[in-house]
Amino acid sequence: MSDILIPARKQFIAATPQTTVNAGEARWTATQKFFFRALFLFTIPFIIPFEPKFYQQFFASKTFFSYLSALANFRPNFIQLQTTSGRWGFGGYATWGVIALGAFAGAAIWTVIVRKKNRANYNLLYYWTSVTIRYRIAIGLIAFGFLKVYPMQMPYPALSNLITDFGDYNTYKIYWQHVGVSTWYEIVLGLVEVIGGVLMFFRATTAIGAIINAGVLFNIAHANFAYDGGVHVYSSFFVLFSLFLLVPYIHNLWRVFVQGKDILPVKYSPVLNTKTKKWLFYSAKTVVVLLFTVVYAAGRYQVHYKDGFLKDPVNPALPNATGYYNVTEFKLNNQVLPYNPLDSVRWQNVVFEKWGTLVYKVNKPFPISLANGTPNANNVERSYELAGIAGGRRFLYYEFDQKKQELYLQDKAGRGEEREGRNSAKQSGTKGKKGAAKAQPDKLTWHYERPTANRIILQGLTEKKDSIYVVLDRVDRPFPIQITRSN
Repeated sequence: MSDILIPARKQFIAATPQTTVNAGEARWTATQKFFFRALFLFTIPFIIPFEPKFYQQFFASKTFFSYLSALANFRPNFIQLQTTSGRWGFGGYATWGVIALGAFAGAAIWTVIVRKKNRANYNLLYYWTSVTIRYRIAIGLIAFGFLKVYPMQMPYPALSNLITDFGDYNTYKIYWQHVGVSTWYEIVLGLVEVIGGVLMFFRATTAIGAIINAGVLFNIAHANFAYDGGVHVYSSFFVLFSLFLLVPYIHNLWRVFVQGKDILPVKYSPVLNTKTKKWLFYSAKTVVVLLFTVVYAAGRYQVHYKDGFLKDPVNPALPNATGYYNVTEFKLNNQVLPYNPLDSVRWQNVVFEKWGTLVYKVNKPFPISLANGTPNANNVERSYELAGIAGGRRFLYYEFDQKKQELYLQDKAGRGEEREGRNSAKQSGTKGKKGAAKAQPDKLTWHYERPTANRIILQGLTEKKDSIYVVLDRVDRPFPIQITRSN
C-alpha cells in the first residue's frame, strides 16, 4: 500500500527516467479501496468507546489523572466469554472477531453505495486514520510503560513468596516474579515502552517506533499466552496496529535492502495553507504530547507514591519481627499438637513480612486469587502478595498495640479477584459498582509475647472460638536472590 502515501500537493515525482506521475491524482485500485474501508471501520471501535460503562466511569472520575488514565487504557471488550479461553486464551479475541466481521460487512455496503462515484483515492482519510492509530498506540503504551518505570506492575517478591514451592505458583505469578526480582530490568522494560510510545507522536520516527513496539509487545502477548497473564489481547492490539503502520514502508525497505535500488520516499501531507491551520495543528499536537508524557508521568507518580495506590502493603509491621519462623509448639484448646506435615490444623511455619502481614502454612486448602493484585489505597485490600499463591498459606493483615501487646488480624483471602473491578475504579478515581457488598471478615485479637529477640509467642481465639497457643522461633534463612541483590 506504499503507493497510497503520496503528497496532496500537486508534485511530479520521477517514477522512472522516462515517465512522470501526477501524485495528486494517483488512483487506488478497487481492492485497495475495499480493504481501506474495512480497515477504517475496524479501527473506529478501538479509538471511540461505544460501551456505556466507559462513559459512566469516565464522567465519575474525580481527578484529572483519572480522565487521562481512562482515555489511555480504553479497550473494546463488549463480548466476554465466561470460559478459560475467554479469560486467558483465543476466546479473549471474541470482540475483535465481531468487529472484523462488522468492518468487512460495512466495507461491502460502503462499496455498493459509492460504486458510481469512482473516487480516485482516500489519501486524506488514510492520513488521519494513520495519525489516529499512531496517537492511540502512543498514549496506551506510555500508560503501560509508566507502570513499570516507577515500578508498580510487578513488585519485588514478598518473603512468603520466596519460600513458596514452585509448584504452588499460578503460572502468571511465576512470570511476574521473574521480572519483579530485577527492579532495574522492569524499569528498562517500562522505558522501552514509553520511548516506543513517544516515537509514535512524530511521523519521522514512526517506522522505528513501530518496529520496537511490535517486537516488544509481541513478546508480552505470547508470554501472557504462555503464563495466563490475561493481557494478551491488549498487547496484541499494539502489535497489530504497529504492523499496520509499517505496511507503507515494506516496499521501500525491500527495494533498498534486498534489491539494492535507490528510492524516493513519498508521503502524503495535509495542506496547512494558513497560519490558523498551522497553529491549530501544532498546538493540538503539543498539548497531547505534553499531557501524556509530562502530565501523565507526574500523575502516575502522584497516584502511587503520594496517594498510596500500591500493590504491596506498607502498613507498619511489628518492630524487628520480619522473618521466617518455625512453629516450635502448637496448642489447640490447651492440647499440644505434635508436628505433622499432614495435620490440617497445626501450623507448619510462619512468616512476618516487612509490612503488617502474618502468613502461616498449614496442610489445608485456602481460596486462591487469580487476580493481578490491582493497586489500592487500603493496605488490607492489597492482594498482590497472596495472588496466584497456593500451598496452604493463609495471609492475615494485622495491626498492633505495643502497650497491650496485642495483634488485631483480618483474613486477606477473597480480597483479590472479586474486588478487582472495584479496586480499579478506586485507582482511577471513579465510583465502584452500586450495591457491591463489602465483606466484613472476622477480626481476631491475639496476645503476643517476645521473651527473646528471635521468639514470638501468640495466643488467642480462632474464628471458631478455639484457643490457640503458638511458639515461634525465627530461623536465619538466606535466599540466593537476596544475597545476590545485597552484593
